[in-house]
Amino acid sequence: MKAKKKPLDTHTPDELGVDVTPRLEVLQVLEPPGRAAGVKVNSADELVEKLRNEAKVI
Repeated sequence: MKAKKKPLDTHTPDELGVDVTPRLEVLQVLEPPGRAAGVKVNSADELVEKLRNEAKVI
């Protein structure tokens, strides 16, 4: 059996009473800043020390 296509009704915004004027104005578009390079640590003790002293996380 062949599938039947149902007709699609198309409407304009004026027919529906909708205002489509843009409400926002783009002032400026910028790229996000690049990320800083990470730091490699050699041991878990060094990682804990950096987290305590430099990042003040722990």
